[in-house]
Amino acid sequence: MSWQTYVDEHLMCDIDGLGLHLAAASIIGLDGSFKPDEITGIITDFAEPGHLAPTGLHLGGVKYMVIQGEPGAVIRGKKGSGGITIKKTGQALVFGIYEEPVTPGQCNMVVERLGDFLIDQGL
Repeated sequence: MSWQTYVDEHLMCDIDGLGLHLAAASIIGLDGSFKPDEITGIITDFAEPGHLAPTGLHLGGVKYMVIQGEPGAVIRGKKGSGGITIKKTGQALVFGIYEEPVTPGQCNMVVERLGDFLIDQGL
């Protein structure tokens, strides 16, 4: 199964049968093939929790305020009524971006559930 299949079937799926979907989602491998400054900062924050707090989390040119997460495992950010959840697995970063009416908790559930599954699979 390719990363795109996981994105299509597990991240961009209907949330709780409510007809809600994440605004955007992606899985980026940690194999070193994709390292713009934004991703490097995110990877650094997983290794050194709190690294992004002073400057914010930047992704796709959008700045998110870093909010509570799980050091070394999950980074969460907020921008207006939307936000982002990033889960680190052994081989990848799993991203979910949400906008209203999707809630932060729904985004967290979708992203972290897939991330936990990938970790269980050794990915």
